[in-house]
Amino acid sequence: MKNSPFHVVLFQPEIPPNTGNIIRLCANTGTQLHLIHPCGFELDDRKLRRAGLDYREWANVREYDCYEQFIEEVPVRCLYALSTRGSSCYAEKSFQFGDGFMFGPESRGLPDEILARLPTANRLFVPMVLETRSLNLSNTVSIVLYEAWRQQQFTGSGRQRDPFPSALED
Repeated sequence: MKNSPFHVVLFQPEIPPNTGNIIRLCANTGTQLHLIHPCGFELDDRKLRRAGLDYREWANVREYDCYEQFIEEVPVRCLYALSTRGSSCYAEKSFQFGDGFMFGPESRGLPDEILARLPTANRLFVPMVLETRSLNLSNTVSIVLYEAWRQQQFTGSGRQRDPFPSALED
């Protein structure tokens, strides 16, 4: 998967099953997964393998010692940060192939110093009712990644569909 359509960036992920689910998601969407250390687990963690099943061999996963190393080594077209403190709804953006989506640790989200490195317009949120705190990390990644891919008509899936099937036409 040399030419991954999108980049998912997990900054210091903590929970193996979440990352395992995201590995599976990235394998099924052709997306490059980037893990920025420290992580709360080893990549050979049993819980990670169980959640990712046998998709690890199809996923393109790269690891970085720190955020700076990721920025230096990965040419992302546009990097977006997902946070409950974001300023724009993810669904209001127009994504392009080559874009990256960065997510923070499950227990605390992206730190302010990382968010501050991105333009305010690139700090996104997923809407929720006011009484709740946050969505599960792997669910949030799925929501945003599939919206970006939908905007590109699911190019590369081999199963592109007319967004307005003739069966629904008058």
